[in-house]
Amino acid sequence: MYILELYRRVYEELLAVPVVPGTKTENEKFAGGKYTTSVEGYIPATGRGIQGATSHHLGQNFSKMFQISVENPEGKDKPKVFANQTSWGISTRSIGVMVMIHSDNKGLVIPPKVSQFQVVVIPVGVTAKTSKEEKENIYESCKSLEKQLKEAGIRTTSDYRENYSPGWKFSNWELKGLPVRLELGPKDIANGSVLAVRRDNGAKVSIKLSEIETKLPELLDDIQKSLFLAAKKKFDTHRVIVDEWKDFVHVLNQKNVILAPWCGVPECEDNIKKESARKDDGEEFEVDEKAPSMGAKSLCTPFEQPKLKPGQKCVLCDKPAVNYTLFGRSY
Repeated sequence: MYILELYRRVYEELLAVPVVPGTKTENEKFAGGKYTTSVEGYIPATGRGIQGATSHHLGQNFSKMFQISVENPEGKDKPKVFANQTSWGISTRSIGVMVMIHSDNKGLVIPPKVSQFQVVVIPVGVTAKTSKEEKENIYESCKSLEKQLKEAGIRTTSDYRENYSPGWKFSNWELKGLPVRLELGPKDIANGSVLAVRRDNGAKVSIKLSEIETKLPELLDDIQKSLFLAAKKKFDTHRVIVDEWKDFVHVLNQKNVILAPWCGVPECEDNIKKESARKDDGEEFEVDEKAPSMGAKSLCTPFEQPKLKPGQKCVLCDKPAVNYTLFGRSY
């Protein structure tokens, strides 16, 4: 549980990706383990769930099989005991999840906390009519700003390539997902300010150079927070409680994941997957090209549970429900 909480924090606090922590069903747990916990994400573009990371409690099953024993804590005269083992996993899929959730048609969108560079300084306003002295002044001002930001602990890079136009550079850095672009030209230098452009929403704000060391970190924090809240809103509004089977497939086809009362029987879980693979009433729904229609599998049984109503039945069969489980089409 300690490791799973670290994984939740990696996703939510660093990658700005909201997740639902919970326990895997018997069908979906690590084979041979006692139980598996996971954090589950949601991809808005396809309406599919995705497993973020897992943390397994293996118990003594494997230590007995491979004779992994330790001294008995009650004393050396006592028989050795088999070790209780755990297994944890978070991988580069976390980067894939981040890319799919935040990015747009312009390219990557990378949260400031995990971006290699948080800011790029780009000189603007250099034309064929610009004198050599003016050009040198613009470039020196950019280099001075870059140095100042680096010394303030902000991960900063710059783009002084002269064979590309500023507009081309803007698109290039947007493609790479850099959180903030700083444009510095003759008018900005005269005003003692710099134009900051956010990657997440394209908003532009003029910042006084004298306040840059405090205002820019505030802007980066706001981008981080905004990315998380936008993704959380999409996840929250597409996580729908469904109590009756007649609504299940229709709600699923609206790019939702479903929280449904379930009996906990593995065979019923298989039936939910099989039955939900069918389109209801010829309803068309969008499916990404490489992923043909699939049924809803169980994602996890969330730790935070809606209250079961008295006599609540399973969403598919007539057995009593034991909990609410998250179901969805998934990667």
